[in-house]
Amino acid sequence: MRTMLDHFGFLAPFYDRVIGPPDPGRLRNLLRLPVHGRLLDVGGGTGRVSSALRPYVDELIISDVSLQMLRQAQAKGMCCPTAAHAEKLPFADESFERVLVVDALHHFCDQAEAIGELLRILKPGGRLVIEEPDLHKLGVKMVALGEKLLLMQSHFYYPRDIRDMVVAHGVEGQIINDGGFATWVVADKTA
Repeated sequence: MRTMLDHFGFLAPFYDRVIGPPDPGRLRNLLRLPVHGRLLDVGGGTGRVSSALRPYVDELIISDVSLQMLRQAQAKGMCCPTAAHAEKLPFADESFERVLVVDALHHFCDQAEAIGELLRILKPGGRLVIEEPDLHKLGVKMVALGEKLLLMQSHFYYPRDIRDMVVAHGVEGQIINDGGFATWVVADKTA
């Protein structure tokens, strides 16, 4: 895994005040919640996204590489923060009904390998939802440049490239785009 400056450790204490959560109703619909079972929020940091989804699953786990972000999640009462790289998740095969990645895929060290790992831990019949900034948008290109200048080592992809990474692992994916800043790649794992 590549070594990165701990930008998120620095941002952790005030991250939730600066970056608001995405629309929880949209995420509930995309994830097809409620569901009996477990939801893993990969790159979930402080739990700013998944905290609104807790009532709709039996168990919620947040995974992130930033210990400071996970401490913030734990301070908010979020259960089970797990420090791990998305490419090497410490969970058994087929152990989650839902897997969520919001605005984090571009921070992973190896996006294609991470997607394979996300699909490995997803149960048959489960759903993966990846929300990423839409690189077609000029504003997103500016964010990508800013992150590069900050030495964040981010790697942004176009939505079709993310979908193609899912498909390369044998799972069909679809792109959902409403013309806004973000786009979603949704994949249902069959048996």
